[in-house]
Amino acid sequence: MNKALQLFLGAAFLAMPAFAQQVEPLDATVVEKIRQEGLKNSQVMDIAFYLTDVNGPRLSGSTGLAKANQWTKDKLTSWGLKNAVIEPWGTFGKGWDVEKSYLALTKPYYQPMIGSPKAWTPSTNGPVKAQVMLVKATKEEDLAQYAGKLKGKVVMMEVTNPIKTTFTADASRYTDEQLQKMAEPVQPTAGRTPMTDEQRAAMQARRALVAKMSEMFLQEGAVAMFSGRSGSHGTYFTSNGASYAMDAKPVLPEFEMAQEDLARMSRLLAAGIPVEVELESKTRFLTDDQQGYNVIAEIPGTDKKLKSEIVMLGGHIDSWHAATGATDNAAGVAVMMEAVRIIKALNLQPKRTIRIALWGGEEQGLHGSRGYAKKHLGDPATMKLLPEHAKIAAYYNLDNGSGKIRGIYTQGNEAVAPLFTEWLKPFHDLGATTVTNRNTGGTDHLSFDGLGLPGFQFIQDGLEYNTRTHHTNMDTYDRLQAEDLKQASVIVASFVYQSATRKDKLPRKALPAVKPQS
Repeated sequence: MNKALQLFLGAAFLAMPAFAQQVEPLDATVVEKIRQEGLKNSQVMDIAFYLTDVNGPRLSGSTGLAKANQWTKDKLTSWGLKNAVIEPWGTFGKGWDVEKSYLALTKPYYQPMIGSPKAWTPSTNGPVKAQVMLVKATKEEDLAQYAGKLKGKVVMMEVTNPIKTTFTADASRYTDEQLQKMAEPVQPTAGRTPMTDEQRAAMQARRALVAKMSEMFLQEGAVAMFSGRSGSHGTYFTSNGASYAMDAKPVLPEFEMAQEDLARMSRLLAAGIPVEVELESKTRFLTDDQQGYNVIAEIPGTDKKLKSEIVMLGGHIDSWHAATGATDNAAGVAVMMEAVRIIKALNLQPKRTIRIALWGGEEQGLHGSRGYAKKHLGDPATMKLLPEHAKIAAYYNLDNGSGKIRGIYTQGNEAVAPLFTEWLKPFHDLGATTVTNRNTGGTDHLSFDGLGLPGFQFIQDGLEYNTRTHHTNMDTYDRLQAEDLKQASVIVASFVYQSATRKDKLPRKALPAVKPQS
């Protein structure tokens, strides 16, 4: 055993404050074994390699996601997990694959450009060579001037926002001061700050204008669209250009592009200089199987009374398509898989059953975890609960990039704070120190928290997640931080094991009230 860890744990438990006296002592020997296995024999980067470089993009409903689902199921089974299954969570819609993508400027000179088809948009009619038309519109009335002028053209909006230049590295970690402030008691919030009426009206107006533009461009005979939301240094943020619903309205082929290329064409066209491009997209819609799927596997519990109770851990396995979904969220999947591998490799004997879940359809609205929760646990709309709801001891999630774990959000469940504080102590030397009663949103733990279950997301260093990799063409294996993912795997494995062996399930908050139907 690490001697410093042994001395630290012994001193910590002798000096426990009164509020923490009910916290069971950690098994220091097991904690040390988990550290050694996870830090010295880690397979987390190998798992991430297969998820990203080998299986490729994992857009919901795509061939890549189906391959990754099968690979993870087989891998978990090979480690000795039981009851591995690729389980339908419900109806998703159309799948979509990119088979070819090419994009280049040809006039006033030739140069390749950076971009890819937007998800769920159709193919071009073979290779296309066309002039680009600049459209300037802030309201529907502005579109009338383009009637009869768009046939055979590629259309794009004017780029007016300056492209951001960074003079320092994009990546950052939490400072001690930031973590300390995060740990200070605050009144938990229900989520994001509500939009004002003016903000809501402006958003609805933008959506209506975009929908009208898309409809007009198609009717006028344009051959494709160029678009881009933000980004710099060749990084662009990707999304869907059409619905994945089976009855989705037809749209034009559309490329999402780097801002630098869009801005160059915008400047040329504004100066009256003709712009011509070559492009081709070949995409394929998948309609034979409209179901969405989660990958589920278990380490069965060993205690006769407690093995029916379940400690869950998970992350979403689907990604966007412009890269290979490394930080979002192969990182979280690899960590959760490595955590259960550590527990199996050490032949630990959890009292409760440990269940890993790799969710599908997260990017389109937490579909996989919400579908699972509704099927197995209860309906948040009515709070009509199913028997398995009572069996869930805890759920742990990871989905904020490749940064190391710095602590955990309690989602306002203050009763778990003393437990989590003790469970983090052996990992203070690895940078994990903070327990905050704040909420965090945007990912699959909400499907459990919304049913009053103890569902948690870990605090992670942001690194370059929000500036460079989240939903971008740069979200590749190269952006993963090996030492951070090893650290995260060890902490998750320890939290899961502690939850699976303690006397009681984790404390729960009160059940959410049923929201009145409007």
